[in-house]
This record gives sequence, C-alpha cells and structure tokens, in this order.
Amino acid sequence: MEIKREGNILYVYGNIKSLEDFEIIKAELDSIKKMYDNIIINLIDSISITSSVIGYLNKLVDEGINITIKVKEDLYDLFDELGLVSLFNIRKL
Repeated sequence: MEIKREGNILYVYGNIKSLEDFEIIKAELDSIKKMYDNIIINLIDSISITSSVIGYLNKLVDEGINITIKVKEDLYDLFDELGLVSLFNIRKL
C-alpha cells in the first residue's frame, strides 16, 4: 500500500490489509484533521479495507469530521452491504 496527500485529500494505492497500513492511514488522517474538518479519501485500486480503518473513520465522523470516500465498484458494494454508504459519503471513482 502507498499513500499520497494533497491538502485534505488522501490517495491510497493498493489494498489496505495490515496493521501497519492502518497505522499509516491513521497518522495521515490525524495530521489532516488538525487543519481540516472535511477529508476526502480516494481508494484508487483497493478491493479491501480493514475493520480497524472503518472503525477509525467512524470515530472521525463522531468527532464531527466530514468524510467522503471514493472507491471502485467492488468496494462500493462492500460499504453498501455494511450500511456505510451514507455515513462515509461513499462515491464511485
């Protein structure tokens, strides 16, 4: 997994599958939320996401951070099955 940041936009390349991936994403999101209350996450080619990332995103929403996640069709379907499309403002890439 690789990430790139531009302002309040986080680009994630590759699958999110390890604890290390979660820690990297969490550190970036923590940095972004210090300056912005709106975060856009582009999951460019991921077909999976860990429950720890989903849990942390939920925590950010509870803190008042607006999250928008852009994903491919397969991951969109997963978020839809979990009932998280509206919570995380899921959009298709």
